[in-house]
Amino acid sequence: MKVLVNNKETELAEGSTVADLARQLELPAQGVAIALHNRMVPRTQWEEQTLQPGDSLVIIKAACGG
Repeated sequence: MKVLVNNKETELAEGSTVADLARQLELPAQGVAIALHNRMVPRTQWEEQTLQPGDSLVIIKAACGG
């Protein structure tokens, strides 16, 4: 199935979760937030939040600096 990640089409297996997406994209274990349809998904729900074809996700990475 195809989903949009930061406005880029990404292919995932049917029934994938937010956690599956994070693993596929090799996201770091810390400093990352994921929003599904502009709503933040708590990390505790990543394993159970199933994605659907056409879902829109935004990945936000924390940055240091000033």
